[in-house]
Amino acid sequence: MTECTSLQFVSPFAFEAMQKVDVVRLASLSDPELRLLLPCLVRMALCAPADQSQSWAQDKKLILRLLSGVEAVNSIVALLSVDFHALEQDASKEQQLRHKLGGGSGESILVSQLQHGLTLEFEHSDSPRRLRLVLSELLAIMNKVSESNGEFFFKSSELFESPVYLEEAADVLCILQAELPSLLPIVDVAEALLHVRNGAWFLCLLVANVPDSFNEVCRGLIKNGERQDEESLGGRRRTDALRFLCKMNPSQALKVRGMVVEECHLPGLGVALTLDHTKSEACEDGVSDLVCFVSGLLLGTNAKVRTWFGTFIRNGQQRKRETSSSVLWQMRRQLLLELMGILPTVRSTRIAEEADVEMELTVSVYSGLKEEHVVKASALLRLYCALMGIAGLKPTEEEAEQLLQLMTSRPPATPAGVRFVSLSFCMLLAFSTLVSTPEQEQLMVVWLSWMIKEEAYFESTSGVSASFGEMLLLVAMYFHSNQLSAIIDLVCSTLGMKIVIKPSSLSRMKTIFTQEIFTEQVVTAHAVRVPVTSNLSANITGFLPIHCIYQLLRSRSFTKHKVSIKDWIYRQLCETSTPLHPQLLPLIDVYINSILTPASKSNPEATNQPVTEQEILNIFQEVIGGDSVRLNQHFSITAQLLVLYYILSYEEALLANTKTLGLHSALLRLLATNYPHLCIVDDWICEEEITGTDALLRRMLLTNNAKIHSPKQLQEAFSAVPVNHTQVMQIIEHLTLLSAGELIPYAEVLTSNMSQLLNSGVPRRILQTVNKLWMVLNTVMPRRLWVMTVNALQPSIKFVRQQKYTQNDLMIDPLIVLRCDKRVYRCPPLMDITLHMLNGYLLASKAYLSAHLKETAEQDRPSQDNTIGLVGQTDAPEVTREELKNALLAAQDSAAVQILLEICLPTEEEKAKGVNPDSLLRNVQSVITSSSPSKELEEGEDNLLCNLREVQCLICCLLHQMYIADPNIAKLVHFQGYPCELLPLTVAGIPSMHICLDFIPELIAQPELEKQIFAIQLLSHLCIQYALPKSLSVARLAVNVMGTLLTVLTQAKRYAFFMPTLPSLVSFCRAFPPLYEDIMSLLIQIGQVCASDVATQTRDIDPIITRLQQIKEKPSGWSRICKDPANKDGSRDTTSMDPDVQLCHCIESTIIEIINMSVSGI
Repeated sequence: MTECTSLQFVSPFAFEAMQKVDVVRLASLSDPELRLLLPCLVRMALCAPADQSQSWAQDKKLILRLLSGVEAVNSIVALLSVDFHALEQDASKEQQLRHKLGGGSGESILVSQLQHGLTLEFEHSDSPRRLRLVLSELLAIMNKVSESNGEFFFKSSELFESPVYLEEAADVLCILQAELPSLLPIVDVAEALLHVRNGAWFLCLLVANVPDSFNEVCRGLIKNGERQDEESLGGRRRTDALRFLCKMNPSQALKVRGMVVEECHLPGLGVALTLDHTKSEACEDGVSDLVCFVSGLLLGTNAKVRTWFGTFIRNGQQRKRETSSSVLWQMRRQLLLELMGILPTVRSTRIAEEADVEMELTVSVYSGLKEEHVVKASALLRLYCALMGIAGLKPTEEEAEQLLQLMTSRPPATPAGVRFVSLSFCMLLAFSTLVSTPEQEQLMVVWLSWMIKEEAYFESTSGVSASFGEMLLLVAMYFHSNQLSAIIDLVCSTLGMKIVIKPSSLSRMKTIFTQEIFTEQVVTAHAVRVPVTSNLSANITGFLPIHCIYQLLRSRSFTKHKVSIKDWIYRQLCETSTPLHPQLLPLIDVYINSILTPASKSNPEATNQPVTEQEILNIFQEVIGGDSVRLNQHFSITAQLLVLYYILSYEEALLANTKTLGLHSALLRLLATNYPHLCIVDDWICEEEITGTDALLRRMLLTNNAKIHSPKQLQEAFSAVPVNHTQVMQIIEHLTLLSAGELIPYAEVLTSNMSQLLNSGVPRRILQTVNKLWMVLNTVMPRRLWVMTVNALQPSIKFVRQQKYTQNDLMIDPLIVLRCDKRVYRCPPLMDITLHMLNGYLLASKAYLSAHLKETAEQDRPSQDNTIGLVGQTDAPEVTREELKNALLAAQDSAAVQILLEICLPTEEEKAKGVNPDSLLRNVQSVITSSSPSKELEEGEDNLLCNLREVQCLICCLLHQMYIADPNIAKLVHFQGYPCELLPLTVAGIPSMHICLDFIPELIAQPELEKQIFAIQLLSHLCIQYALPKSLSVARLAVNVMGTLLTVLTQAKRYAFFMPTLPSLVSFCRAFPPLYEDIMSLLIQIGQVCASDVATQTRDIDPIITRLQQIKEKPSGWSRICKDPANKDGSRDTTSMDPDVQLCHCIESTIIEIINMSVSGI
C-alpha cells in the first residue's frame, strides 16, 4: 500500500500508552500523534466509567485538560451526541432493502437526495449526516465483500481518498464502530477497509482507538487471507496492512507470525515479520531468527506447513518480477548477507602466486572458519539444503558460489566443527550442481584431501568418536559397490531431512572417489588400520569404523585383497558395553558368512579366518593374549554375550545358514533350538524368584552361621538323619539364604543323600527345603545336577552294583529317570524333582536326535545315492529317517505318559487302606455335596490330603504341559488306552483334556471293541466337565453309534460292550437333557433285543420289558421306585447268570437312575 507512505501512523509508543491507558505518556505525545487517538480519548472523557476509583478520577481530569486545547474535540463531541439507536434502526432497514433489491441498488434509507459528490456532501453536512454518509458507504463495501465469494475487488470511494477529510472520516469511522459494535463488527470492518484506498491507515487508527481488539483483528485478517499472499493484489494488500499493524505493536509481531503458521495463510507475511524482527535484534554471532523460523517450517514434523511454505518458495521463483519488493527476494538477500558475513577471509591471489613453493604447501588460500561462527554456519547449510531439497529453491550463481566457499572452509577441531564438515560433505553429495566449473571441482578435491589428512587430528582433539573420516570411508565403499541408494540414505540421515537425490547426479562424485581419492585396495588397507571404537555402545551415534568394516565384509573386499580382518573384529567385540550397538549383530552375522561361504566358486579358499578357540577362552578367563601377557583384564558381560552369540551362530551356520535379529531374541532362538531342556519356562520363573527382591531380603538376613557350614558338615548331618533331624534342618535352612553360585559346592552332598530322605519318619519340612535348594541349583548347573540326582535315586538292590549313567545315556533314553526307587513315587517333593528332570530329558532327547540326524545326513547321502537306482527316489531314505525319528520320539513320550498314569493308580497296600482310585474327582464331589459334617466327609478329606493325591496333581500338571506342547501325544495315549479308573482323575486334573473332543469320533470309529468302550467312557466324563455344544454333538454321535452297534454285535460282544457303557448314558443325560428321548429309546431297544434272545428259553424277562415300557411312558409314576434302595441296586432277579438277563437288569437300573436324576433336578 504505497498510497499510505505519506500518512502519519500511530507510533508504537502511542499505541502502548493507549493499551495501558498511561495518561502521563499520552500527555507527552505531540499534537499530530494525539490527533489520531482523539475518538477513544473523547469517549473515555465523556462516557460514564466502570472504574470509580480515585486514581481514575485524577487520570480523567488529566485527559480533559489534555483535550481542552484541541479544536477537533468539538466535532467528535458533536458526533457522540447523535441518536445512535435511530441510526442503527435505519441502517438495519437499509440492509434489508439492499438484500431484497440486490447489492447493486442505488436507493438508500440512511442517505437520500445526494446533490453533490460524497466529499462535498461530507463537507457541508452536520454530524448526524456525516455519520450516515460514512455508515452507508461502509455498509455498501461490507455487503459487496460478503457477496464476492473471496474474490478481491478495489472500491474507489471519494470519502476514503480525499486527503483533506481523512482525519474527519477516521473520527466518524471510529465513533461508528465503538457505538454500533453489533452492526459493525471490527473484524468485518477491517476486512472491508482492505478494499479501499488508504485502508491500512484507517485500519491502524481504528485498532489504535480500540487497542484490545488487536489480536482479534489480526487473527480475522489472517483467517480470511489467501494461502499464498504474493500471488494476488488482495494478498499483498492484506500482508501490508498486517505489517503496519505489527509495526504499531511490535511486541505482538511474533504472536501474529504464529497465527500465520497455525492457519497456513499469508506465508509472505510470516517471512516479512521475521525479517523486521531480524533487523531489529541485530544478532551477529548467533543463529538469526530468520534461519530458525524458515528451518522450523521446512524441517518440522508438520507436513502441511512444510508443503504450504514450499509452495510459497516455488511460486515465488516462477514469477518474473523478482524485484526488491518481493518478500522472497528480501529473504534470500538477507540469508546471503548472513552467509557472507561468516565466510572466512579471502587471501590475495597475488600473495599466493608470489609466495615460494614451501609457502604454497603450508599456507591455505582461505583462513579457517571462526569457532563462534561454526554453529551458525551449520544451521545455514541445513537451511539451504532444506530450501533446495524440500522447497525446490534454485540458487543463483552468487548464492552457489558463496555456498561452495562456505562448504569448503575449514572449521576448528571441535565437536561442532566435526558436525559442520559432515554436513558440508553430505551437501556436496546431495547438490553436486553447486560444483559447475573445473576450478570449483579442484577446490572440492583439495578440500576432500584435507578431510582425509586431518581426520585423525580432529578425532583426537575434538573428543568425538564418530568423526567424518568414517563417513568418507563408508561413502567410498558404497561407491565401489555401486550402492548409490545407500549413499542417498546416508546423506538424508546426516542432514536430518528426506530429500530427492537422483542417482545419476552422483556419477561425477563416484568417479572422483573411486579413481582419484579412494581406490578399493586403499579403502581395504586403510580400514584395517582404523582404531576400534572404545566402549562401543548405542549411546555413540554417527558413522563409526564398524559401519565401514561391515560394508567391506558384505562386498567381500577383505577376501578379495587378502587382508585379514579377524583381529580387528575380535578387538572390537572386546571393546563393547551396554546398551548394545545395533550394528554389532549384523557385523557378526556377515563375518560368519564370510568365514563359511567363499567369495566365488572359482576361488573356494577366499574366506576370512575365524576367531581362535584360545581367543574365545581368553574372553571368559579374563586373560588377553595367548601367553597371558595381560592378566586380570576384565571383559564386560556384553563382550562375553557377543562371543557366546558368535559361537552359537557359528555352530548353527554349520548346519543351516540362518540370519538372526536382536541379541536376546537371537540367543534365545539358538538356545531353544539346540538346548530346549535349558529353556524351560518354569526354570525362568523360578530364577526370577531367586534373583528378585525376596532374594535381596534373604541376603540381608544372612548371618555368619550360614557361611561357616561346610559340605563335610552337611554330609555328617545327613549321616545322622535316622536318629537326629534337627542338625540337617538347621544347616539346610541356612543354605537357603545363600546365592545359587554359593550353593554349588553343596550340590554333590545334597544329591547323594537324597535316597536317605525316602525312609519313613523324615519330616516333610526337610524334603521341601531340599526341593527348594535343588531348584536353586538347577538355575546354575542343570545338566550336571540332573545326572547326579538320577544316579542318587536309583533303587538299591543288594549284591547288584548300581550303574552310573552319563548325560549322553539319559538323552538317548529319558525313561531312565523313571527307573528310580519306587518310594519316590509317593514322596511329592522328590517326585517334583523327578518330573522336572523327565521333562528336561524328553526335550533334550528331541534336540539330540535332530542334531544327530543333521550330522549324519551328509555321511549317509553318498551311500544312499549308490544303493538306490531308481530315478526320483533319492529323497525316500531321508524321509524315512525323519519318520523313524518322529516315531521314536512319539513312542518315547507316550511311554512316559503311560508310566506316569500307572503311578497315579493306588498300590495294593493303598487299596487295602481304603484309598479310592477315583480320589481326584469323586472324593471332591462327595466333600462338596455333603450337607453336614460326617464320618464320610472326614474320610474324604483324609483321602484328598495324602501323598498319592499330591503326586497325582504333580503328574497332571506335567501331562497338561506335554499335551499343550504337542496335542498328538494326547491323541496317541488315548488311542493306546489306559485303565478306566483313571478317567475321573485325568479329565478333572488335566485342563487340556478338552482337546480329546477333536478325535473321539475317530476313536469311536476304530474296529476294536475295547477302544470304542474307552472312547464312550472318556466322552461321558468330558461331557460332565465341559458341557459345550461340541460335546453335545459328539455325545449324540456316540448314542447313534451305540444304536448301530446294537444291530450288528453278537450276544457275547453285546454284553461285553453295553455293560460298561450303559452307565455313561446317565452322564450324557446329566450333561445334556435334550438327549433324554434318544437315550431312553436306545435303552428300550437294547432291552427288546435281549428279550427276543431269551424268549424261547423263559418268560421271566417279560415283566422287565413291561416295566421298561411303563417307565418310558409314565416316568413320573416311577419316581418312588428310584428312592427304593432295592430298586436302586437292581437286586431284582440278580441270581440269573444269563448275560441278556443281567443286561436287562442293568438297563432297568440305568433308566431308574436317569429318572431319579431328572426328578431330583426338578
